[in-house]
Amino acid sequence: MNLYEDLLWRGLIKDVAGEDLREKLNGEPITFYWGTDPTADSLHIGHYSSLVTAKRLARYGHHPILLCGGATGRIGDPRPTAEREILDYQTIEKNVKGIKAQIDKLFDGKAEIVDNYDWTKDYTILEFLRDIGKHININYMINKDIIARRLETGITFAEFSYTLLQGYDFLHLYQEKNCIMQVEGSDQWGNITTGIELIKKKLGKEAYAFTMPLILDANGNKFGKSEGNALWLDPKKTSPYEIYQYMINSDDSKVLEYLKVFTFLSKEEIENIMLEHEKNKEKRIAQKALAYEVVKDIHSKEEAEKAIKISEALFTGDIKNLSDNEIENVFANIPSFTINKEDNILNILVNNGIASSRREGREFLYSNAITLDGIIINDENTIITKDKKYHIIRRGKKKYYLLKIDQK
Repeated sequence: MNLYEDLLWRGLIKDVAGEDLREKLNGEPITFYWGTDPTADSLHIGHYSSLVTAKRLARYGHHPILLCGGATGRIGDPRPTAEREILDYQTIEKNVKGIKAQIDKLFDGKAEIVDNYDWTKDYTILEFLRDIGKHININYMINKDIIARRLETGITFAEFSYTLLQGYDFLHLYQEKNCIMQVEGSDQWGNITTGIELIKKKLGKEAYAFTMPLILDANGNKFGKSEGNALWLDPKKTSPYEIYQYMINSDDSKVLEYLKVFTFLSKEEIENIMLEHEKNKEKRIAQKALAYEVVKDIHSKEEAEKAIKISEALFTGDIKNLSDNEIENVFANIPSFTINKEDNILNILVNNGIASSRREGREFLYSNAITLDGIIINDENTIITKDKKYHIIRRGKKKYYLLKIDQK
């Protein structure tokens, strides 16, 4: 398949600008750009769904420019319901630095990364209104979907002007770097077309663009921090294991879509995976392939293999071979207790509320309901002697507790 056919098969083309876009994508290398505002110090999986497409174009030989909006981030893209929180400049600069580092890593240090603050900071308001504002009709702006939806509830002039700022980015990159195409999520279509209009009116030239459908979870929600379900690319915010677990728990109704969007597996590879998956869905073959490929690309092959190791250990209950660091990452959000090395298992259960009484603690132990690091414990006098910082008690099938050994 050529690039355009591949993008269509993966469902990655929604809106299109430019009659010969197919020829541009399948032809000689061109320069295109993708951008995001620094609303946080890390990208999340919603951004990644678009960045994967940018990487896909790069693999076919096209040159990507990845833009971090230090200027547009000072204003904020209009939201459907309310104005975005205005971030202070120090936070924006910190966020820009974090995002640039993540983009650089995702593109193996080969991406051209720019910040629109560099070409906007010295532009005076009068010059901007003369050079840019006079070329875009107010009625054209009002008819933008996101602006039209906010007119009844109110929209500030700052938000209203955002589409001009982003449109100017496209114009600037077209002029300075021969960037003839913009690639974004479908929620940016209004801003993209403003840029195309500016290029046409100021330069008398044609620009190209396509948008990708927004990727939703099984409940119809976007992957983003505003939806409260963000999976951050920063491993300190969301561990590789957490991303692996999210992907491996993908709904069967979404897993084929995710394999197409989030991975670089070929059409043939994905079709073969789905054939095997359909034979026995309980094995979650498609979800495992998805989880591995996503973690491998975002973090590394080593992190993906480590996530598999942790996942299999938890599934079997055999966690004795997990390192302290792996245990700390996986069980960060479960109840945790600090214990003395001299405490026996019955005292640990009772003193930390895992059992409500010594009698109940003994019942748990004698009925094989308690495991320590994956091993069934039924002797109430068992003392933890292993030289590890962390241990895991499991009560029944789903109750986990993290034990921290007092090193004093």
